[in-house]
Amino acid sequence: MAIKTANNQSMSAITALPSGVSAKSLILLETKTASSDATISFTSNIDSTYKEYVFKWINVHPATNNQTLSVNFRDGSTAYDATKTTTSFYAYHMEDDSAAAVAYSTGQDLAQGTGVQTLNTSVSNANDSAASGFLHLYDPSNTTFVKHFYTQGQNLQDGDSSEIFFIAGYCNTTSAIDGVQFKMASGDIDSGTFKMYGVS
Repeated sequence: MAIKTANNQSMSAITALPSGVSAKSLILLETKTASSDATISFTSNIDSTYKEYVFKWINVHPATNNQTLSVNFRDGSTAYDATKTTTSFYAYHMEDDSAAAVAYSTGQDLAQGTGVQTLNTSVSNANDSAASGFLHLYDPSNTTFVKHFYTQGQNLQDGDSSEIFFIAGYCNTTSAIDGVQFKMASGDIDSGTFKMYGVS
């Protein structure tokens, strides 16, 4: 289906979507502000209301240098230990232009693992450093299929480089996912904002 523009072909001339094209909306469900917290957990509003949930972390600063921000999922018990299989790759570029690379990350993927899933690595705790990113979780209340998710996380690495991680996988369970938890590998989350949205 083509989107028609005005004679000047300007996208700004579009005032409405064509019929048959649906617009999705992010519905903010919860915001949490970290302040020397060991973990940030979302345990409410993850239900069958939405088929997709989006989690965002914004300017998350570790208390300890060279930290890894991670996530894990709860599947009905009190523990955040859902079994996951994931794939991961990253790119980085040094501030002084001395090195850059794109590579598969064998140390950040999981094969039927119950431990945390990496989101950002080597996050610096310098005053101007932080990590930001997002995670999409699909149909967490479904009890027939596994629960797919993907993430993208960007940070200023402790070695003064821009680093971005791309991770995708699934929680290999037909139980509902009813909790999502973020934490650093060591030390507290000094500051930062975490948001959860439903996609309508």
